[in-house]
Amino acid sequence: MNSTCIGQLADHEGREVTLHGWVYNTRSSGAVQFVLVRDGTGIVQAVAVRGSVPDDVFGLAQRLTQESAVTISGLVRKDRRAPGGYELTLTNLQLVHEARDYPITPKEHGPDFLLSHRHLWVRSARQHAILRIRAQVEHAIRGFLDDQGFVLTDSPILTPAACEGTSTLFETDYFGDKAYLSQSGQLYVEATAMAFGKVYCFGPTFRAEKSKTRRHLTEFWMVEPEMAYADLDDMMALGEQLVGHVVQEVLRERSRELEVLKRDTKLLAQIEPPFPRITYDEAIALLQKQGEDIAWGDDFGAPHEIAIGDSFQKPVFVHRYPAQIKAFYMEPDPSRPEVALCADLLAPEGYGEIIGGGQRTHNLELLEDRIAANNLPREAFEWYLDLRRYGSVPHAGFGLGIERTVAWICGIEHVRETIPFPRMLTRIYP
Repeated sequence: MNSTCIGQLADHEGREVTLHGWVYNTRSSGAVQFVLVRDGTGIVQAVAVRGSVPDDVFGLAQRLTQESAVTISGLVRKDRRAPGGYELTLTNLQLVHEARDYPITPKEHGPDFLLSHRHLWVRSARQHAILRIRAQVEHAIRGFLDDQGFVLTDSPILTPAACEGTSTLFETDYFGDKAYLSQSGQLYVEATAMAFGKVYCFGPTFRAEKSKTRRHLTEFWMVEPEMAYADLDDMMALGEQLVGHVVQEVLRERSRELEVLKRDTKLLAQIEPPFPRITYDEAIALLQKQGEDIAWGDDFGAPHEIAIGDSFQKPVFVHRYPAQIKAFYMEPDPSRPEVALCADLLAPEGYGEIIGGGQRTHNLELLEDRIAANNLPREAFEWYLDLRRYGSVPHAGFGLGIERTVAWICGIEHVRETIPFPRMLTRIYP
C-alpha cells in the first residue's frame, strides 16, 4: 500500500491509505479511541474501535503520547465535522518513536517559555497556520515579480558600509577588516538594475536596534524590487499592485489557516489597488488634528503610523517626507528640495509601515555631497558612485518587510510569531 499525505485524502475517499506523521492529540470514549495525527499538510482523526482492530493495535492507540511519531493505515471516510473534512477508520498502527513528557501542554504557557521551546512550538496549529501563510506570502511575491519581468539578483549579507545609517549596524571582523551584516540589499540591486532593468533581492537583513516593540526584530526578511528608468509614482504603483496580489492570493489559497487564526477577513477582501496617497504635510495635519504632539520635520513613530493607517480602510502611501529624516540616497523633489521623492506604505488595523522606498538620486555630484554630509566613508561607496558615472538614469524601488506584512495579514499582535526562529534584543536561542 502506497503512503499518501493528509492534504490529499480527498483523492482517496473510500480507499485504504497509509500515513506517516506525529500524534497531535488523543481521546477515548471507552470502546472507541480517537487519535489525531498531523503530517505537515493537515490533521486527521483516526478512529480505532475495539474488536475491529487487533488488540495490540487498540492497546497502542490507548498508550500513544503527544508528538510520538507513528505510521497509521485506515479507510478514508468523508465527514464534514472532521478537520479537513475526512477521517480514517483505523486498520493498523505502528509506533516509530515514542515521545515522553512533551514540554508544551494544553495549559497556558508564557511567551518566554514558548520562545525558549520555539523548535517545538512551531508544531502547534496556530504557529503552523502562521508559517504556512508566510510561505504563501513569499510564494506570491516571487510569482508576481517574476511574472512582471523582474530578475532575482541576490545581494550580499556581508557589506563594507552602512545603507540605512551607522547606528544600527552589526559589526564583524572580516580577515582584519571591518564588515557589517547587511541592513538592506538595495544598493546592490541598484547596480543589477543597471544591468537587467528590473530586479529584486529577497533575503535576511539586520538592524542592531535596541527596541523591544511588537514590530521589531533584529533579523528580518525583505524583498527589494528596483527599477531603472522609474520614478516615485512607478514605485508606488508597483508597491500597491504587489501588496494587493499577495493579500488576494493568501485569501484564496490559505482560507483554512486564516480560519485557524480566527482572522476577520472582511477588510483584507478590500485590499486591491488603488491605495490612497497623502503627502507628509497632509499626514502631519491629520495627526495634529487628532491631538498628536508632532511638528513638521519630525519622523513618525509607531503611534503616528498606526493613527495614520487607521484613518483609512486600505494601506495608505505617505510620500514626500523631509529629506533630512530620510536616507542619503533619496532624490530631492526638484520643485521643493527640502522634501525627498520617497514613500512609506502604512497598513491599516494598527500595523504601521510595511513598505519603505522611493526614487534614488542619479546625480553624481549630489550623491557625493550627501555621502559627505552624512559622514559616510567615501572609499566604501566608490563602487556605488560608479553607477552615477557610467550610464546613470532615474531609478526607484522599495523594501517590503515580510514579518510585518505577515503579521498584518494574519491579524496577530507580535512579529515574533511570523518567522520560524525570531531574533530579538534579548533572544538568540534557540
